[in-house]
Amino acid sequence: MSILASRSMRALIVVPARFGSTRLPGKPLLPIAGRTLLQRVHAVAQAAAALAGDCAVVVATDDARIADHARGIGAAVTMTDAALDSGSARAHAAALAQPQAPELVINLQGDAPFVAPGVVAGLIAALREGDADVATPVYRLDWERLDRLRAHKQAAPFSGTTCVRDAQGRALWFSKAILPVLRNEAQLRARDTLSPVWQHLGLYGYRLAALAWFAQAPPSPCEVLEGLEQLRFLEAGRTIATIPVDPPLHAMAGIDTPEDLALAEAAIARLGDPFPA
Repeated sequence: MSILASRSMRALIVVPARFGSTRLPGKPLLPIAGRTLLQRVHAVAQAAAALAGDCAVVVATDDARIADHARGIGAAVTMTDAALDSGSARAHAAALAQPQAPELVINLQGDAPFVAPGVVAGLIAALREGDADVATPVYRLDWERLDRLRAHKQAAPFSGTTCVRDAQGRALWFSKAILPVLRNEAQLRARDTLSPVWQHLGLYGYRLAALAWFAQAPPSPCEVLEGLEQLRFLEAGRTIATIPVDPPLHAMAGIDTPEDLALAEAAIARLGDPFPA
């Protein structure tokens, strides 16, 4: 079934954007190859909304400087409480502030300019067509990517999240460890060009009721241990549909430091600019 042919449920893509990042203050307003980070993420959201149909886009912020810039690039803006402690909480607040409440909410983090619009629209389609509480994208690692992830974790053990899925594509677990552990890896490598390991892209689509539950529920024990908020859903017995996508061409999860800005510009110079013409 195509995205446009999916059962229509009103959707909202929320772009949470904070000024007060401790590692990179004011990052939504910082330029990457001539366009601000917020401008790039908003363009992704707009393109995804056009693909999905019956979908609005709003920037959620607690800062007047970001709100002014967002309006200057043609974005709708919802002001949210500065005390909210996560992008998911800001997405929930923004959804409740809409004139007509959406049925589905996508949390598109404001520091993720390289997410493909089709991936975002695909989450909306998966929620419209299925019955999961949450949908999130994953991609299967080939052996070269798995080797790179293992090497990266030697220096940054909490960077990169893996996902274990059941036969229907529902998430069984997420971890900062590389799961599953592989016995007889040499035989697996000889048998298939792809490893059994799935990596997670940090992007979520929610049913509004599930997001409302999340916003009022306390952090769960394993969520605190792993630092992964999606475990709150799994520990409560709620369902997360994992949507297979192609490995990202621009392999950056987010922009968190000045070094990340430089890496993003280098990736654009090397691989091309995903910003829509």
